Amino acid sequence: MPKRHNEHISIKDALKEFVETNKLEKGLDKVNVAEAWAKLMGNGINNYTTSVNLQRETLYVQLSSSVLREELSYGKQKIIDMLNEELGKEIVKKLILR
Repeated sequence: MPKRHNEHISIKDALKEFVETNKLEKGLDKVNVAEAWAKLMGNGINNYTTSVNLQRETLYVQLSSSVLREELSYGKQKIIDMLNEELGKEIVKKLILR
């Protein structure tokens, strides 16, 4: 049974402790990366995005347009930097467009 804290703590601290205790950070990072991709890329690119998957430190993005895939491949490092800045920590180190 988990220990009880006698002092009052904020909800933010309680949730952070819960995530760390149950090792849920990697799963939350996967969800946050997908949301960041959708937010940063906008509707034009999201219409052609079929899946966004984070495995270890590599982000796999599947696109239905080969022309868009080629165009995005020129700015891979910029996309990685934008995603990491949006997430507030360095989660993505490599981007693979499929």
